[in-house]
Amino acid sequence: MFELRNKEFWGQWAPLALRLVIGCGFMVHGWAKLSGGPDKFAGVLKWIGIPQPEVMAWVVTLVEIFGGLAILVGAFVTLMSIPLVVIHLVAMFGVHWQHGFSSVNTVGLTAAGPQFGPPGFEINLLYIAGLLALVLGGGAGALSVDRLLARRKNTS
Repeated sequence: MFELRNKEFWGQWAPLALRLVIGCGFMVHGWAKLSGGPDKFAGVLKWIGIPQPEVMAWVVTLVEIFGGLAILVGAFVTLMSIPLVVIHLVAMFGVHWQHGFSSVNTVGLTAAGPQFGPPGFEINLLYIAGLLALVLGGGAGALSVDRLLARRKNTS
């Protein structure tokens, strides 16, 4: 009988929700950098003191796109989480920390509606926590390349 409290069953599916949100999120952020031109993002990296900002802008852009895709499909999740966590740590301490915790900073209200200031580091922490949950919580879960590779390895 189907039971909602079956931890073994739901434990294998819970990572899928994290992978979908985190993977898509990274891909969207990477695509935005690519679409806007990594040279614009290089200006941000130069501002926070990252060496070789033009090169690193391309590296971060491609890591976000392809790392996000890897997380989305559950491929090499542990390995791909390392550079993705580093990206968020740099963004958190280099850009967002100064704006406080909240990702929604309301700075005023006009006739057109609320006005928002720069986001804080809340979103960075959520991405980092999600990646750590995938890595430390037992892997990529159901419908993942990692699970498929593990099964092939165990049958050979």
